[in-house]
Amino acid sequence: MKIITDEKCAGYSHYGHPECPARITATLARLKSQTELPITWIAAGKAGDKQILRAHAPEMLARLKISKDFDADTPFFENISEYARASVAAALDALKIARDGENVFSLMRPPGHHATREQSMGFCYLNNIAISVLEAVAAGTNRVAVFDFDVHHGNGTEDILLNREGVAFFSIHQFPAYPGTGAANVGKNCFNYPVAPETPRETYRATLARALADLKNFQPEIIAVSAGFDAYVRDPLAQGTLLAEDFYRLGQELRALKIPFFSLLEGGYSRDLPELIFSYLKGVEGK
Repeated sequence: MKIITDEKCAGYSHYGHPECPARITATLARLKSQTELPITWIAAGKAGDKQILRAHAPEMLARLKISKDFDADTPFFENISEYARASVAAALDALKIARDGENVFSLMRPPGHHATREQSMGFCYLNNIAISVLEAVAAGTNRVAVFDFDVHHGNGTEDILLNREGVAFFSIHQFPAYPGTGAANVGKNCFNYPVAPETPRETYRATLARALADLKNFQPEIIAVSAGFDAYVRDPLAQGTLLAEDFYRLGQELRALKIPFFSLLEGGYSRDLPELIFSYLKGVEGK
C-alpha cells in the first residue's frame, strides 16, 4: 500500500472547525504504529495550472489568494492556495500510481468534492477528484468512473463532470443533508443514490452494493474514489449508520472489481477516523 501525505497539510486550522489537523495527524500516528499493513510513504508532488484549469475557472484560482472567507463553512487561511494545490498534486500522483497497478491512498487535506467549477465551498477549495479524472481523460483513458461514498453529495464533482464523455459519477450519500443536492440522477452520466438520515445499516450497505454494481456495468478502465468516512454511525456531521467493518468491506469490494483504483480522503469527522481509514485500507489490501 502506498500512502501519499504531507505533514504540512496539518498547518492550518480554525478553532472549532470539524475539518481539523487532527484528522491527518491522528491517522498518521495510527498507521505508523500498526504492523498489519506494509506501507510505503510518499510525499505529495506539485500541481500545475494546466491540470487545475481543466476543472476550474481561472477566476477561482485567483480567488484563493483573496483574504476573505468563501462561505460560513469554508474559511480563508493564509497560503490556502498552496495547501489546496498540494492536495491536487497528491491526487494526480495517486492516479499515476493506480495506473501502474498499485494500491494507493491520498491522506491529505483539504478535501475537494464540494468545490464546483467556479466556487470553493463545504471545506473544499479545489476539486481533487475531478482534476485527477480529467487528467486521466487527457492522458487517453477512455472510461473513468468516480465512486463517492462520502455521506455528503459530491456536488462539485457532479458540476464539473456533468455530461463529460467517457466519465461516470456514482455518489451514495445522505439526503436531505448538506449541500442539498443529489436527490436524483443528473444528465447522462451522474448517478445519485440518496439514503435517508438514520437509514438502517443493511439498507445503506445494499445501496452501496447497488451503486458498485452499476459502476461495474459502466466498465471503467480506472476508478477514482472519493473516500469519505462520515457515514459512520458516530460521525457528528450526519446521521449515517455504517460501522468500521463496512468500510473494510467497501475496500474489499473495490479490490474484487479487479479494476485499478485510487482513493482520496474526503470527509470523516469522528474521533474514530484513524480506525475507519485503517479498516478501509486493510480491505483494499485484502488483509
